[in-house]
This record gives sequence, structure tokens and C-alpha cells, in this order.
Amino acid sequence: MRMPAFLRPRTAQQITGQIGEDQALAYLQQQGLRLLERNFRCKGGEIDLIMQDGKVLVFVEVRMRSNSKFGGAAASVGSAKQKRLIIAAQIYLQGHSMPPPCRFDVIAFDDKEMTWLKNAIEA
Repeated sequence: MRMPAFLRPRTAQQITGQIGEDQALAYLQQQGLRLLERNFRCKGGEIDLIMQDGKVLVFVEVRMRSNSKFGGAAASVGSAKQKRLIIAAQIYLQGHSMPPPCRFDVIAFDDKEMTWLKNAIEA
């Protein structure tokens, strides 16, 4: 029998990812965005951060890369990942009778450098 996820020890990659999400969240909050939900999971996928930017709902994917050997962090958000993000966002929005305007942003960490890419994904 498999151990429940909340009881399993976290991997170094999961811990690093959590730190990146924490840094991205702090940065976005400094820019005036408000956190609505973190790590929204559904059958379609996962959204790292769901933020409010004025009247716009922002779905944020946080990516980290320690080197750019296989492309940078932003480049790692390929078409399959984009489709999963869009499906997860559609599921999230099902609870809204009048969905607000939305956008998809990427916070990319390449080594220690952070880049905020607004409207990074076309839905």
C-alpha cells in the first residue's frame, strides 16, 4: 500500500520548487497582486498561484532551472504544459457565473535571476 503524499518525505526538487514559489509569491504581492489560491490541483493539472491583479484573474506558473543546457525556465513551459494549465484554469473558472478577464503569467528563475512574463500563454 502506498504511503499518502502528505506523509512522504519531500524531495530536494520539491523543496527548491516551494522556495521558488515563495519568492514568486512575495514578488507578485510587492507588485500589488493578491493571492487567491496556491497549488490548485484538479484532474486536468495544477496551477502554482492564482492571483488577483485589479479586475484580472492571473494564473501563474513558476519554473526554475539551475542551468540553461536544455533551454531556460520559460522555455520549459511547452505546449503540453500550456494545455494542462488552460484546462486547470477552465476547471477553476467553472465556479464563476461571470468569469473575470484572465491571463497566464510565468515567473521564470534561471539560476538566481527571476523574470516575470505577463501574458506568457495564449488561451
